[in-house]
Amino acid sequence: MSALAILAVESGHSGVAHPPTGLAMSDVALFVFAAIGVWLVRRALRKRFIEARRRNLADREAAGQPKKD
Repeated sequence: MSALAILAVESGHSGVAHPPTGLAMSDVALFVFAAIGVWLVRRALRKRFIEARRRNLADREAAGQPKKD
């Protein structure tokens, strides 16, 4: 039993769970970083799609095929 108490002190946790009182700063930070990550990925994919479409249209024009919208 004393080994359990020593482990609890060494781990930095008392073993008592306190009820959450609201948002912690870590929750806000996680949300902000996730939102920035989603925004960056969407921007990169959008840019990639637009470049691929431009290349495809340029290839069709070079081959003499009409544009397709």
